[in-house]
Amino acid sequence: QVQLVESGGGLVQAGGSLRLSCAASGRTFSSHAMGWFRQAPGAERTFVAAISWRGFSTYYADSVKGRFTISRDNAKNTVDLQMNSLKPEDTAVYYCAAVIGIPRVGVSEYDYWGQGTQVTVSS
Repeated sequence: QVQLVESGGGLVQAGGSLRLSCAASGRTFSSHAMGWFRQAPGAERTFVAAISWRGFSTYYADSVKGRFTISRDNAKNTVDLQMNSLKPEDTAVYYCAAVIGIPRVGVSEYDYWGQGTQVTVSS
């Protein structure tokens, strides 16, 4: 069992940066791949980024590639999402998720979810 709590969301102007953090509880955190997803109002939840359990492999949605960076610290049970050059279209609730094994991009493939943190980018 893994419990996830996101933090770091907020309001930022276009071009700015935010760093989201996800704190995980549970002894098996290091065996889970981690992902970040987002959901804009009226839209489906979509993949943003994922990282393998040791942090050696990362994956990004095309829309955030080159602007966002996912990282993890298994000693601290945290996974972060550094977001740079933010755009108004990045506005959404951002969710952290965990799954045993390899990183995945599908919402239905993840077993554990946080409650989400709001990111709002003003133009």
